[in-house]
Amino acid sequence: MTTIIGYARVSSDDQDCSVQEDALRAAGCTLIRSEKKSGTTTEGRHELDTLLSFIRAGDTLMVTRIDRLARSVADLEKIVATLKAKGAFLRATEQPIDTATPAGLAFLQMLGVFAQFETAIRKERQLEGIAKAKANGVYKGRKPSVDVMAVKSLRSEGIGPSDIAKRLGIGRASVYRALEVESR
Repeated sequence: MTTIIGYARVSSDDQDCSVQEDALRAAGCTLIRSEKKSGTTTEGRHELDTLLSFIRAGDTLMVTRIDRLARSVADLEKIVATLKAKGAFLRATEQPIDTATPAGLAFLQMLGVFAQFETAIRKERQLEGIAKAKANGVYKGRKPSVDVMAVKSLRSEGIGPSDIAKRLGIGRASVYRALEVESR
């Protein structure tokens, strides 16, 4: 007996999976797993891991859109390869994706490429904005995470880098970088 298994995901705790869950139920899912985790990586997405571990040959993993499943081509390809190795399929309710058909698989691959392209364009625009802000003297970067003066003070007392790192709860490499900043 084959099973249609639904997967719903939202990015943050203040969002709700109920709209996706309703759509998945209407599409015939007999089991639905949901989680509130970022889609930028598959790391830490325990419900997805659970689904992929128990899905069986002939089963279908159903999502509303592929961005609920993965945001990078690499993650998407890994999930699809896992499903294929188990003899399972991927379908989406809002997109013509069905890995059981050549056309559905081709459409999935095209969407994945466009999603990755969109992410790259967004990152490029962000870097351009940061460069412009720096040029205008507006962007200062993140606040330093290491108190350079504290490192310098402890070093002037004759304390070694390893002990400074332990006392301040930072890495030894951070101590050396802080000492370099002071020597410039």
